[in-house]
Amino acid sequence: MDCTEINPYDNERAKGAQVKEMFDSIAPAYDFMNRAMTFGIDKWWRRRAVARLASRPHDRILDIATGTGDLAILMARRLDPVSVTGVDLSEGMIEIGRRKIKEEGLTDVVSLQPGDCLNLPFTDRSFDCVTAAYGVRNFENLLAGYREMFRVLIPGGTVCIIELSTPTSPIIRPLYNLYSRHIIPAVGRMVSKDTRAYSYLPESIAAVPQGDAMLAIMREAGFTDTTFHPMTFGTCTVYMATKPTV
Repeated sequence: MDCTEINPYDNERAKGAQVKEMFDSIAPAYDFMNRAMTFGIDKWWRRRAVARLASRPHDRILDIATGTGDLAILMARRLDPVSVTGVDLSEGMIEIGRRKIKEEGLTDVVSLQPGDCLNLPFTDRSFDCVTAAYGVRNFENLLAGYREMFRVLIPGGTVCIIELSTPTSPIIRPLYNLYSRHIIPAVGRMVSKDTRAYSYLPESIAAVPQGDAMLAIMREAGFTDTTFHPMTFGTCTVYMATKPTV
């Protein structure tokens, strides 16, 4: 079973609709849970990914599955783009993100809008960089999602994906499994009041293609120069790729 077959609530409805419902439900607790679940390391993961983008200019950035806008805000601060556009299924998450952007004084650079990552509301070759943080495992069709990223990128453009992953170390993995499968769901149920969302999280992480398997899907979508970079004992991975110029 792959990540496209793991659903937040049931197997009767389309995954996209369930993902939207889930993130609308947990939006008020989302940022707190991100910090708590990762002990704040999620901020460092984003910074490491953005540092990999800093070697080339990125004027027009698209951040898909943008959530509450953490990555979009960080890129606006670190990369000095002309614009960062964030797209997400969940209007509940977007509303929180818009408040954060206003508080950061970045409304002239960062904008968020509702949209389907599998059917992006942009013309071909609209962006020179596409990013996604902790979101591709929620896609209803992973290959279709990468093909949409490919479509809206300019030739020579960069895609950067941050995704949670499963450590392979025989020492770390048992501890990770205990934490992700038991502690996180219990805390998530108490904080978010959604009895299913934080059980879906470790299931979707375990099912998402990882390492070379993820790169193979990116190449199938048309990308080249594909690389992956594990972080923190393999609990998070940055995937990078380029759209060919010809």
